[in-house]
Amino acid sequence: MAQRRQILRLATGLVLGVALSGCAAVYRNHGYVPSDDQLAELTVGVDTRDTVAAAVGRPTSTGVLDASGWYYVQSRFRNFAYRAPEEVEREVLAISFDDGGVMTNIERFGLRDGRVVPLSRRVTESNIQGSGFLRQIFSNFGRVNAADFIN
Repeated sequence: MAQRRQILRLATGLVLGVALSGCAAVYRNHGYVPSDDQLAELTVGVDTRDTVAAAVGRPTSTGVLDASGWYYVQSRFRNFAYRAPEEVEREVLAISFDDGGVMTNIERFGLRDGRVVPLSRRVTESNIQGSGFLRQIFSNFGRVNAADFIN
């Protein structure tokens, strides 16, 4: 009788253990984003689409209106019991190119609290560098055309 109780307790414990392990969250990863080590090999203003493709691979998405940018997207989803899958992490890497196909910018974005947040950014030099604030404002006065204000 005592041995039967032990077997019953063991069986009950196994059934409960299996049932509880079925309630654990399951995580799925989708997409691909190059690592920082791979991106360190790239030089803004020097590398082209071909050298970027050789270093980190081609993306799954490109710019909507033109091919000025490449976008790498990686998401992590949590599945828990009967609930709908929930996206718990997202990372987007955007690589921009100029008209000649030379890389001009690398930006990394994340998703926090439902808002897109920039994580890191490498940008080429701006063409307004060395130009003061007042100079930028006054340089626009010559560009105003009176015809723009009339129908």
